[in-house]
Amino acid sequence: MTSPPTVSVVIPVRNEWTHLGAVLDAVLAQDYEGPIEIVVADGGSTDGTRALLDARAGDDPLIRVIDNPGTTAAAGLNLAIAASSGEIIVRCDGHAEFSAGYIRTAVEVLTATGAANVGGVQAAEGERLVQQAIAIAMTSPLGVGNSRFHYSSAAGAADTVYLGTFDRESLEEVGGFDERLLRNQDYELNHRLRAAGKVVWFDPRLRVTYRPRATLGTLWRQQMDYGRWKRTMLRRSPDALKARQLAPPLLVLGLMASVILIAASQPVGLSLPVVYGTFLVLGTIGEGLRRRHVAALLLPVVLAVMHLAWGYGFLFGRARL
Repeated sequence: MTSPPTVSVVIPVRNEWTHLGAVLDAVLAQDYEGPIEIVVADGGSTDGTRALLDARAGDDPLIRVIDNPGTTAAAGLNLAIAASSGEIIVRCDGHAEFSAGYIRTAVEVLTATGAANVGGVQAAEGERLVQQAIAIAMTSPLGVGNSRFHYSSAAGAADTVYLGTFDRESLEEVGGFDERLLRNQDYELNHRLRAAGKVVWFDPRLRVTYRPRATLGTLWRQQMDYGRWKRTMLRRSPDALKARQLAPPLLVLGLMASVILIAASQPVGLSLPVVYGTFLVLGTIGEGLRRRHVAALLLPVVLAVMHLAWGYGFLFGRARL
């Protein structure tokens, strides 16, 4: 019988002390039978993350810590991949906890499908009320459109996936992560893999617990970053554009036009705000009935923050390579 392929789990971190211990525990608890190593690239943490990492690496020979002078996630990923030796590269983040059997299942799916990258569900979970509402929005089509890795239960080829388990040769063939992008590195990399004739595969059995932003202010900044870096990426790869990505900027432009019309005493200016407000209310009722969670009552505000911040960032946010 052939031996299971060697696996390298690569984790870029910076100031992830709060969740990193649980992240490492989830990786170390995996039931994968083949050789495994964990390479963590620290981007100059100042919150106790490095002390935690050094202590864990001192206790467990599977964990290795390297410096990431570039500080960004893409730079850390590329450094960790270069320092690793596995045939399979499993990406993890400092606030993402693998479910039981994640690595074993990911390697099996990668082998069975012949894909270059496989990934699963970004299972957002909150701990307090606002974060729980944000988690609901991030796992609903109301918040993320038809982006499958947030909620889908159907396996198949996809345009992108969360995190990812990569065939090392395919990853190196396309040049790894683009370090010029501070956001959207995953989407851009998966676009290059697909452009090279390779398959990106989604499997809902691969679940990763993700801790979303805990406040509306940090959610606004995150979504604005996503929007502006998406525009930057699409300027370089316009063929990667998806229809869902046009909805938030068109909404922002429409609401700006509505303000102008209302200021000019034109009743038609009320049309879009009324339609959008109705959408938020009806969507909240639907999600509230489905989730049966009090946090769903905050969805109108959370969804509006997500939509408007993303759209504003796409249209007006500055993102320099």
